[in-house]
Amino acid sequence: MSRFDRYLLSQLLALFGFFALVMVAVYWINRAVGLFDKLLGDGQTALVFLEFSLLLLPNAIRLVLPVAAFAAAVYVTNRLMQESELVVMQATGFSAFRLARPVFYFGVVVTVLHLVLVHLLVPWSYAMLNARQQDVSQDMTARYMNAGQFMHPATGVTLYIRDITAEGELLDLFLSDNRNKEASVVYNASRALIVRSDTGPRLLMLDGTSQRLAITSNRLSITRFSDATYDLGKIIETARARLPHPRELTTLALFSTNGGLDWTDPRTAPAVTLEVHSRISQPLLALAAAMLGFSSLLIGAFSRFGLWRQIIGAVLGLILVQLVSTTATSATLLDASLWPALYLGPLLGCGLACGLLWLSQRPRRRPGRRAAWS
Repeated sequence: MSRFDRYLLSQLLALFGFFALVMVAVYWINRAVGLFDKLLGDGQTALVFLEFSLLLLPNAIRLVLPVAAFAAAVYVTNRLMQESELVVMQATGFSAFRLARPVFYFGVVVTVLHLVLVHLLVPWSYAMLNARQQDVSQDMTARYMNAGQFMHPATGVTLYIRDITAEGELLDLFLSDNRNKEASVVYNASRALIVRSDTGPRLLMLDGTSQRLAITSNRLSITRFSDATYDLGKIIETARARLPHPRELTTLALFSTNGGLDWTDPRTAPAVTLEVHSRISQPLLALAAAMLGFSSLLIGAFSRFGLWRQIIGAVLGLILVQLVSTTATSATLLDASLWPALYLGPLLGCGLACGLLWLSQRPRRRPGRRAAWS
């Protein structure tokens, strides 16, 4: 690698790290605010919030990598053009494609980082996040059992607990169930416990009464009990065992027979096909974005007023590439046989970059002088 290539590559990597850090922080904070309100509102601790937030980071990094690569390429190219460094290199005989070589190296580096994320880290984080969500959803005491306040775990159900002991015993429980249009039931118990069963969590109530009011006959019946059970699994959504989603499996696990998904199954084959080709095509957007940002500014000549027209053109080109990529993804979701369309976005970006590089090294025509009339 020549000295010029190392110099330009170092500039691109430094600015890429800065832009990626800023964009990841903005995206992560935006997601963390909603997550903070949801988890703490459900009675979870700050450690659970921190764990969930960290598991969201790989996907946040994956989303911002192409944009950060594009921003770094545009910023560095604009600065080098303003300082006439690229103009000097062109004057020494460097072609546009030769100048783009370190940018291509930079795009390859970002693409490799993206490949590691989509094939390994993002699936691992999704799997860990799903496992923790199952644990949190099954923790009924932390999620719904809050002392001293009326709770509504489902429509038509009201729950109140005066106090919860350190051992998890519920004191002075009130439960109203109005889901049945024919009858309304109210439970009162001096003590209660949450027990696990094969069908889900159950509420074991001790020393209480149940009041059942028939709506049609307007008849009230009261029953005293020493112990009674109430099925919480029907009113509170809990996580159930399911097949892993393709996005929760690494690429090696997707191709493995022990991954839990069958390629030959018509129910899972389209989702697996879409996931695999998405993981291959998405990282190529980083390479296309970097090359597009550099080549768009290279067609502009030196100007003291900057290259704002070229920068706007580069942004519009990136929007077009992203629009094509998003449309192809939507079409592939409806019909998995259209998976080759996933590569249209990266191919369009690279094609536009090559066309702009070729255009930038063509000699520009200058308007001729008008002939002088004698």
